[in-house]
This record gives sequence, structure tokens and C-alpha cells, in this order.
Amino acid sequence: NKIYGVVGYSGFEGMIFGQNQQFRQGIYRFDHKLSDFEFLTSTSNNTWGLGITEDNSIFASTANNTHSVFLGIPDKNFDGVEGIPAQGSLKIDGHYDIKPITPNIRQVDVFGGFTAAAGHHFYSARTYPEEYWNKVAFVCEPTGGLVHISKIEREGAGYVELDGGNLMASSDEWVSPVEARVGPDGSVWVLDWYNFIVQHNPTPRLDRGGYDAENGTGNAYVNPLRDKSRGRVWRIVPKGVDDDDVSLILDKNNPQELVKALSNDNLFWRLTAQRLLVELGNEEVLPDLYELVQDKKVDGQGLNAAALHALWTIQGLSADALKGESKAILKNALNHPSGAVRKAALQVLPKTQELVDAVLKSDVLNDQDPGVQMAALLYFSERDPSDSIGKALFQLSDEKKIEDDAWLAKAAYIAASRHSESFIKEFKLSNPDFSRQQVAKARYESKVLDDMDWKTMELPQYIENAGLNIDGVIWFRKNFSVSGNDAGKSAMVSLGPIDDSDIVYINGEKVGGLEQSYDKNRVYTISEGVLVKGENSIAVRVEDTGSGGGIYGSKEQMFIEIGARSIPLSGNWKYIVEEDFSKRTENVFKETSIGELLVKNYADKEVLFNKDFLSAEGNATIINIGTIKNEMKYDVTEFVVEAGKPVELIFENTDFMQHNLLIVKPGARERVGLAADKLAVDPQGAEKNYVPEIPE
Repeated sequence: NKIYGVVGYSGFEGMIFGQNQQFRQGIYRFDHKLSDFEFLTSTSNNTWGLGITEDNSIFASTANNTHSVFLGIPDKNFDGVEGIPAQGSLKIDGHYDIKPITPNIRQVDVFGGFTAAAGHHFYSARTYPEEYWNKVAFVCEPTGGLVHISKIEREGAGYVELDGGNLMASSDEWVSPVEARVGPDGSVWVLDWYNFIVQHNPTPRLDRGGYDAENGTGNAYVNPLRDKSRGRVWRIVPKGVDDDDVSLILDKNNPQELVKALSNDNLFWRLTAQRLLVELGNEEVLPDLYELVQDKKVDGQGLNAAALHALWTIQGLSADALKGESKAILKNALNHPSGAVRKAALQVLPKTQELVDAVLKSDVLNDQDPGVQMAALLYFSERDPSDSIGKALFQLSDEKKIEDDAWLAKAAYIAASRHSESFIKEFKLSNPDFSRQQVAKARYESKVLDDMDWKTMELPQYIENAGLNIDGVIWFRKNFSVSGNDAGKSAMVSLGPIDDSDIVYINGEKVGGLEQSYDKNRVYTISEGVLVKGENSIAVRVEDTGSGGGIYGSKEQMFIEIGARSIPLSGNWKYIVEEDFSKRTENVFKETSIGELLVKNYADKEVLFNKDFLSAEGNATIINIGTIKNEMKYDVTEFVVEAGKPVELIFENTDFMQHNLLIVKPGARERVGLAADKLAVDPQGAEKNYVPEIPE
């Protein structure tokens, strides 16, 4: 019940349905009622293809050697998640080369490969032979004059692509397929742009052995062979299939016929019927839809298409349709023999506490279908913190099936981060020897970087201009000196624009970051106490998702400002590539467990070692104290410990205001308070953190 689309480098910046939106290339969707716009995930290049399987998995194709991409986890599920890359899609194509049937092809880059991959439509009917059914996607390569067959195979919760050859190829040098999809008749229809010169730049130049050429609007190559008036449509029909008219007439005023069409063997007609039923909004068809959902038959592809579409039609009719009998039907669908139906039930179910309990009881977290497991994990990642969910997630996280599957491991980590307090309590109970010292050491090592073997780059400039031709994650680091007078003071760091995303650390403390904001100037506040006398360091994690990338503004935009003093930051920086997206390894949990990584990133945010626990050494009671934002209050006002025993206080300030925590002698609170009041008007009070220098 959504409309899906893709966009290339042009991206978008502006208002959509009353909300400010800014994004670059990737996949998006919005509600058919023209509301609820969502940018699903970014891709690495110009994105010209989109495909959705019959069981509702999403794929794309892009220019520049990425002709098959799987979207596993939408961006929204990564919001606020720390410790793992926000990587919701993955290049899965299993080969580089195309197979044209003429040597006379014209390409300006990715020679012999997919330089302009377009379309990614699955074969979703039953007219072609069975090996096509929901198993292959048609990806066009207009520069090669062909329609490629991408064999898409399940691999755990994800997919891999294999070379299936060509569905169509031509030696006519004008043939330029850009889209191939199943039509109402079950045949494949191909849009042929029919252009001798497909790519619009670069233009041949005299100094490169070409001829004097002209560039037009959008830097497009001006040439009479760039035809703008002709095109072709092809229809590819299997031998032996009667070319009769097999079309239907679907009338939204005949809802019974629409319900019947949900069982059609062609996705085109099923989706059309679903759309018309949802637009009609007639809830009188609900009993018929319930009957379809309760049909337990499964075909040779593991599908029950009618039940699947009936679920989504129920969801699309109205919010009221998910109450009463509908709710019972949806809960029962969690046990349907078809994994696609179980997955759809999870995606359709409202996220109420009653249904959360039903999902836990259904045991879909341990489903034999990895795709259903991932849907269950993402379902729980969108729920409020819960002890029962956190406990279930911890029990699941240790399973080898989860650890070995890159998508399941990532989804489990995301879900665990939403229920981190209860998850970490379970981790502590199961790992009593995993001490606070190990947690602190892990956190320290994650922030302190050894840059002895790093290369150097002059900044600011695009990384590509410096010879680093990748899309990926790059760390930059630079040391700078601070005088004794400036040490401990608050300051400001300016870096200019960064393409695309950044996280900035000063001496290992995060001071700021922006996601997918390639044209925004980075200006962040450095809190008091972060800067130290002598040598300090700044580290910047830059994620470049496509085109130019890096810290690319002007020299004047790069500085640290402490009061009236300015420290320039332009010049030589050390850098290291953390990840080249073209060489991505899918699983970030190969070197550490889900639980250990979560503890490393979340132990200082949750009550891991609260007053109910003793530290691993057994000699101190741990008390966690935080702040209440905007109220100048603490979230703990009183605690009781045993006299004579060691106490460790862990204080975290999450407010924008400075807070102090003082320990005073019994009976001395009033004297200390009066002394602190005097510091409030003392010009040196801030440098002393407003802590009186008195023996009490």
C-alpha cells in the first residue's frame, strides 16, 4: 500500500507533505494517500532500477558496477543506534561483465561491465518456465544493447546474485533497453530508448584523439546520433504460448471480482486488485479476506499469494480493520505455513502490548525462515524498552545461526539497542567475569586510535582529488596544541562542509556529527574539560556514499576557536580507510559477539552495574546517577549503601547545562553551598568548575 521510487545523484531538498526533506541517491516510498514520506536507504550511485519480489523483498540497480542491490533494513531502524555502520543495503551482484553480441558498444567507464544498469524487475507471473518464477530479475544495460537475467538466490536473511545470461541482446547498435517488466499477459515487455549514443558525457575532445564536439544543457554531448524522437517497445513471448488476449477487466465497483483476483497467478493483477480494494475502502469484503488468510495451502515456491495480498488489503482498508476479528486473524497468520505470510503478518501487525506478547508467544524470533526472523527482530526494534523482549533478544543473540548471518546479526543488535538495559542485565548474569574494567578498556580502545601507519592528505579537498577514488568510510586525524590558559575551557570547532556524513571527536570525546548533509557547514561545541594543556587530537569519521566525498570546504572554514584565539586546522591530516564500500564484508560481528559489542557501546548509558549488582571484583557498590534534561535535577535523589563498604559513583550528564556532583563531610552542606555561591560570581569560577577549595 505504498508507492516506491528511486532517485539518483540529483537527490532532493525541499518540502514533502509539509516536512523538510534532504537526501541524495537511494530508495524512497510514500503512502498512497500522499502522506508519510520515508527515505528508505541510500545507494552508492545513480539509481535507475527498482524491484520487489512476490514475497515483498526490495532490490535496486545503480550505475557504475552495481547492478543488484538488496535493501535489508530501512534507515529508520538505525536511528540512534551506536556501534555499527548504518548500512541498510548491500551490493550483491556476483559478476562484473556484461555479454553483448556485438563488439560495437560505446562506454565511457566501467568498460565491459554494467555502467548504466537500469530496471530490476522480477519475473512475477507463471507464463514463463518455472525457473523464472520469482527467482530472476531483468536488469537492462543500454550501453550493451541487452536485457540481463539476474538470478537472485536466498542466502540466510539476505540474497546473492548469479549470472543468468541475457533475456534479450541485439547487434543493432541503436538498441538501448532501459526497462523490462512483466505485463498483464505474463510476457516481458521491454522499453527500448533506441539511441546510438547513450551516455551523455564525457564529450570526445581533440586532445584525446577525438574531434571538436559541443556540450549542451546539463553538460550533455550534442550530437545528431543522440536521437530524441524514436523509441521501441518489445514484447518477449515464450515459444508455444498462445498470443490470445488474457487481460482481465477489474472494476472497483465489483469487490467480489477484486477479491477473486488476489489469487491470480500474475502479480500485476494481484497488486491492481489490492490497490482497487484499498481505494474503494469497503470493509464488507473483510470476511472474504479473512477466509483467504486462513487458507493454509502453499505452492511450490513456498507462497500463498492470495493470503499475502489479503493481509495487506486488510491493513490498507482502515485502522478499524485491525481490531476485533481482524486482530485474531493477524495473530493466527504468525503460524501460517508460508514464510512470506508470516513475514507479512509481522509487518502488518499493530505494535500494541497485547500483540507484542502474541509475537513473543508465537516464537517467530526462532523461525526457521531467516527472512521471518529478521522481520521479527525489526518488529521488536520499534517497541518501547521491555524486560521480556530484552531477555528474549539476549537468548537469541548467542545462537550461531544469528552470529553467522550478517543481516540477522545486525537486526539483532539494532533490536537489542532498543532494549539495552534488560539485554545488558542478562549479559551480566551470563558473563559474571566480564568486569567494568573490560568495559572501560573496550570503550577506551574504541576511541583512541593508533595512527602510526596512517597516510597523509592535505585538507580541505575532495578525497577523489587526492587520489582516493572510493566510496566508503574514512577516518581523518590531526594533533593540535592548547596553552595552559585555554586548557579545560569550552570552545568551538569549525570544519566547513563534509560530504556526506561525519562524526567528530576531540580527545576521544564525541562533539558532533551530521547524517547525509553534504552541503552543511560543520560547527560543533567543545564542552568544558575536554581540551587539555599541550597536545590534543581531533578525529573525524567521514562516510562518503557516492560522487565526491570528504572535508572539501575552504581553509578559512577549518579552525578551533577558544575565546578570542583561533587554532587553524587546514593542512596535512593523517587518514585511514575504515571501509571501502566496493569491498564490503557483510558481517561486522566476525570479531566480537553481539552482546560484547552492545555492552561496549551502551554500558555507560544504562544501569549495567546498578545498586543491585556488585562489580566483578566484588568490592564496590556501583551507583549510577544521571540528569533530567532541562530541569536542573538528577534522576537519583537518594541512595543507601552499607557503611564501611566501597562505593563507586558513575555520573553522566546528558543535559546541555553543566552539572556538578560533590561529596561533602557530614554536616558541611551549608558551608559548602555558601562557598559555591561565591564562586558563581567569581570570574575564575568556571575554570574551577564552581567547586570550592575548602577541606569540607
